[in-house]
Amino acid sequence: MLTWYRTALTKRPLLTQCLSTSFLFAAGDVIAQQAVERESSPPGHNPYRTLRMALYGGCAFGPMVVNWYKFLQTAVRIPASPNLEIVARVALDQAVFTPVHLTLFFSSMAVMEGLMGDDGGKGRGARERVRDKLGDNWLKGIKANWTVWPGVQLVNFRFVPLEHRVLVVNLVSLGGVAFL
Repeated sequence: MLTWYRTALTKRPLLTQCLSTSFLFAAGDVIAQQAVERESSPPGHNPYRTLRMALYGGCAFGPMVVNWYKFLQTAVRIPASPNLEIVARVALDQAVFTPVHLTLFFSSMAVMEGLMGDDGGKGRGARERVRDKLGDNWLKGIKANWTVWPGVQLVNFRFVPLEHRVLVVNLVSLGGVAFL
């Protein structure tokens, strides 16, 4: 399996990373619905929610994070201090990428919920759904992010080659998607 992934990554890196991101975001949502939220949610599985996660993972997060990591790799250079270089990448990742990603995530989920008729029948407009979703979730999301991701990214940026960093993030995100 890893050989197949490496070959696909060499031939079509962006497509491969976006497809794996889409799959793992969907898998994280299935885990969330079937294992984490089973007691607190209505019975059954919401396939529209899983579809939203797959779409966001493959069409928004995947391309965004692939290009962000390339940018960090080329723009943040401190040859005299490799450790400071890694810390600078993590700091930028958490201070710039994370707030943008969470804003885009919650906003796009709110819009897609309305488009799919899966917003609880509240009949609110897109603006209201986005405002409410951000107000209810953004601060909790950023706090949760900052308890996990700085450490993960220190290891990721230090030890993992650029072409595999998105996969590492996707695998760790299986738990994060369940939280969001």
